[in-house]
Amino acid sequence: MGDTVAEQIAALTDDDWAIREEAAMLLGTMRDPRAVGPLVSLLRDSDRAVREAAIGALTAIGEPSVPVLGLCLSDPQQAVQEAASTVLASIADSRVLAPLIESLKNSDWIVRMQAARALGRINDQASVPHLIPLLQDKVKAVREEASTALAAIGEPALPALRDATTHGDWLVRLHAVEALGKTKSSLAVEPLLSLLFNDHDSAIREDAIRALGDIGDPQAVEYLLTVMKEPGLRILAINALGRIGDRRAVPMLLAAAQGVTPPDHMRAVSGCADQWTEDRMAQAAAVRALGMVGDESALPTLVAALHSTFTRAEAAAALAQYRSKAIPLLLPLLAEPTDDNVRYHVKETLALIGWRPGRI
Repeated sequence: MGDTVAEQIAALTDDDWAIREEAAMLLGTMRDPRAVGPLVSLLRDSDRAVREAAIGALTAIGEPSVPVLGLCLSDPQQAVQEAASTVLASIADSRVLAPLIESLKNSDWIVRMQAARALGRINDQASVPHLIPLLQDKVKAVREEASTALAAIGEPALPALRDATTHGDWLVRLHAVEALGKTKSSLAVEPLLSLLFNDHDSAIREDAIRALGDIGDPQAVEYLLTVMKEPGLRILAINALGRIGDRRAVPMLLAAAQGVTPPDHMRAVSGCADQWTEDRMAQAAAVRALGMVGDESALPTLVAALHSTFTRAEAAAALAQYRSKAIPLLLPLLAEPTDDNVRYHVKETLALIGWRPGRI
């Protein structure tokens, strides 16, 4: 009986690129470690399809490929470095920690990006001081992968991220904020609140609110309720409060949904008709947030929101979150002479809840 793996390895050197490509693909399905070395050689192939097949095969083989690919990160050919870092982004482990850290200084942004992604996978705090400088990389994709990797490392990265929130470059602060939000750690709340109330850059303050919503820690609620009064940040604060889901926010969210006590200065929303002011947008956001919080005291306000074109769709979706509790308030609307659009959304909400005529 022939050795199929050996046969396909031999085919990797065929003059026909299509045969080389097919052999690489088959070796990926076989996942035999013997194929790693020959497949790595294909990363230098002149045909792109063959190189991509080799990348796919090495990724499929997985763990046995890791050490050799770590050596490829210092290969003289840039294309080989890129291919190796791309595979390692999916399969890297601690055996290649050192070469990946070194690759963060590579002149090729693709290698830097994939190395950062791989380090996030390895999740070793030794890489933190080497990832932090990439928060000010000239390439956005590299900055974002560094931020994600730092977030994956989690609490060991928090001191460095906290320091980064005071950096003079606003982009560093911005990506540090994003990373803090992705950690979902309660220890990240305090530095985010500090930025929210002290940073002079509006983009940083806006991202701090988004990050607080990502974390979902109730200790931010009182501060976000204060920010709700500030034009420009009101809608973001409402969205974050909805995601946190703390019932302390309900009175302010009800007032916002009803259009009560809007900010002193309302803005027309850029690109929208004149009637779409910031407060109209805040009403819709508050309706969505009330649906996330799920407090029953919001039900009458949500039913009333069905009658406004600005909040109707959001109200229907929010009411569906209450399931059977919303049915007694919705059924009377089917019997009332009301707008066809209102009736449509009521029926759709009832259907989402699972109600059928004749059933409660």
